[in-house]
Amino acid sequence: MESLKIQDFKTFMELQPIQQFTNGNITNTNSSRSVFQDMLSELVSGDALEGTSQTLGSLLSNVEAETKSFLQPGGLTSMNINPISTAHANNQNSETATNYDHIISQAASLYNLPEKLIKSVIKQESNFNPEATSYAGATGLMQLMPATAKSLGVDDATDPEQNIMGGSKYLSQMMARYNGDIQVALAAYNAGPGNVDKYNGIPPFKETQNYVQKVYGTFSS
Repeated sequence: MESLKIQDFKTFMELQPIQQFTNGNITNTNSSRSVFQDMLSELVSGDALEGTSQTLGSLLSNVEAETKSFLQPGGLTSMNINPISTAHANNQNSETATNYDHIISQAASLYNLPEKLIKSVIKQESNFNPEATSYAGATGLMQLMPATAKSLGVDDATDPEQNIMGGSKYLSQMMARYNGDIQVALAAYNAGPGNVDKYNGIPPFKETQNYVQKVYGTFSS
C-alpha cells in the first residue's frame, strides 16, 4: 500500500462520478456491470494491491480509455438511453427560446397576450414550421385560413412576422369576445366563433376539445 501513488488514487476518485451517470441513465448492452465496478473490485482485492502503483496505473489507463470512448461522438450508438417523457419535452418546447421570440414578444405587447399563450398556439398549430399547411388550407405558424388572413391584413401567411402578428390579433379578438376566457377563446380560434356561439361554449367537436386541452395544458404547465 505504501507504494501506491496518491495522485493515481485521486485520479480514480475523480472518475467515480461518471459511474453514477452510467448507472443512472445508460446501460452498456455488452455487460451488466460497469467498468468502474470491475475496477473498484480489483482495487480492493489482494491481487490489485500486490501490483502496487504499476497495477493501479494500468487500471486507471483502462478506465480513462473507456471514458474517452464513451464520450466520443457516436459513443452512445451501442447503448440504450432512457427515453425522455414526450409530455415533458413538449412542455419544454413552449418555454425555450425559438427563432421567433422577438416577434412573439412584440405581438404579446401589442395585443396584450401572454407570450407563452402565443407560443403554445404556435406549437400546436405548426410546431414552429412557417411553411406548414393544413388539409383545409390554413397556412403558416399560427395556421391562418385565407379569408381570416385577408381580414387581418396578412398578405403572406408564410411570412413569420405577418403570420404571428395576424394570428395574435385574431386570438386577442377572441379573448375580448369571450371576456378573457382562454379556453373558450382557443375553441373559437380552432372552430370559429360561430360554433362557439352556437353551442354557448366549447363545441362538442373532438378535434376542438383535444385542441383546447393540449394548448391550454401547454400554456398552464
